[in-house]
Amino acid sequence: MTTIQIKTSLEDNKAKITMTGRFDFISHRQFREAYDEILQNPEAREIEIDLGGVDYLDSSALGMLLLLREKIGMTNKSMALTNCRGVVQQVLEVANFNKLFTIR
Repeated sequence: MTTIQIKTSLEDNKAKITMTGRFDFISHRQFREAYDEILQNPEAREIEIDLGGVDYLDSSALGMLLLLREKIGMTNKSMALTNCRGVVQQVLEVANFNKLFTIR
């Protein structure tokens, strides 16, 4: 069982959270710390969640994405999920996340 690796970057008002590994409940604290830092940064206008390296996500990961979406809704920032493929893409489609999120 691999744990998640999360990297954040900021370039031209666009923050990026890049994740690799399993995105599940064990990742909760690490994911929250990553996005809290970005939400507090006034320069970050757009947040990209890069799921290209994620090979597994569960319902708690979906819940964390929904919570982040709710928090972003209270700011003037935007959010997109990117590089979704394979199992990750299937889970997002089944959960109808394409209706809630911009997915690129």
